[in-house]
Amino acid sequence: MADTATNKLFVGSISWNTTWQELKEAFAEFGNVGFVKIVTDRETGRSKGFGFVEFETVEEATAAKEAMDGKELDGRPLKVDFAEEKPQQPEA
Repeated sequence: MADTATNKLFVGSISWNTTWQELKEAFAEFGNVGFVKIVTDRETGRSKGFGFVEFETVEEATAAKEAMDGKELDGRPLKVDFAEEKPQQPEA
């Protein structure tokens, strides 16, 4: 993942049972969470086991990354890092 700090975090190894509300609550102690998304399979609607949490500031995101990386949620240790912006795909 990225070395550059951003206010958006990638969260991996999320339990399939974890809801976006539970993810938001777990990260909310570190600051104002503006956006939470758990990525789901388009066809089944089932969690793919990763998502994103966005904070208002880089400082809040940094504190959350340091505290939550490796912390257990719903029986699984989370993998937390700064999110990388996806490069825009050129239109064909």
